[in-house]
Amino acid sequence: MAQKFRLDRTAFKATTASEADDHVSEWKNKTYIERLEAAWYLINQIYGTTSKTKLDRTVFSARKRNG
Repeated sequence: MAQKFRLDRTAFKATTASEADDHVSEWKNKTYIERLEAAWYLINQIYGTTSKTKLDRTVFSARKRNG
């Protein structure tokens, strides 16, 4: 999946600050699957994980609720 989001250096253009700030309209043109894939990619980049990374049980755990 890392190959899917490669930087295209020809895709940039000069814009005003207000045009550059309007990133919402671009994401509204994407399907929800494309938005989820992009979010998954960014989360993996932030935490340094991949889809093959195992869950670290020393950090994450499940507890049963009382009540």
